[in-house]
Amino acid sequence: MNPYLAGTLLGLLLLATIYITGRGLGASGAVKGFTVAAVETVAKHHTETAKFYKEYAGEHSGGPLMNWLVFEVVGVVIGAFISGLISNRLAFKIEHGPNTTSRTRVATAAIGGALFSFGAQLGRGCTSGAALSGMAVLSTGGLITMAAIFGGAYAFAYFFRKLWI
Repeated sequence: MNPYLAGTLLGLLLLATIYITGRGLGASGAVKGFTVAAVETVAKHHTETAKFYKEYAGEHSGGPLMNWLVFEVVGVVIGAFISGLISNRLAFKIEHGPNTTSRTRVATAAIGGALFSFGAQLGRGCTSGAALSGMAVLSTGGLITMAAIFGGAYAFAYFFRKLWI
């Protein structure tokens, strides 16, 4: 798909989401919901006594998985699967540059994902929630988040580019 068309469609989707739900898109909130549900299953006593989980339960009375962000992310995964199935692109493979191994690729992706998740919690939102949705409503936090994401990527690209080229 043409990236300009994709960007325009994403912007229109953000506007429709804000109009219909009163808030923008997001993904890290769904991950938090899955994490809270997993901790509730494994350590019920801990979630009943820890301040964070008590506050989370107070804010999400229907349970951590009864959140529209959870349904959004599940829909994204199902939609991606259907898209791959229709276009005959379903395959398990690990893409990496010629100067690295699959193991290094998986390790760096896991480390990067963990750091990004930590940053999303500190910034109270991920790329889609804080940056895209924040910029759609012209919030200062959204602008700062987007500048930090791209600034960080450019700053660290020099050090990691040899893994890809």
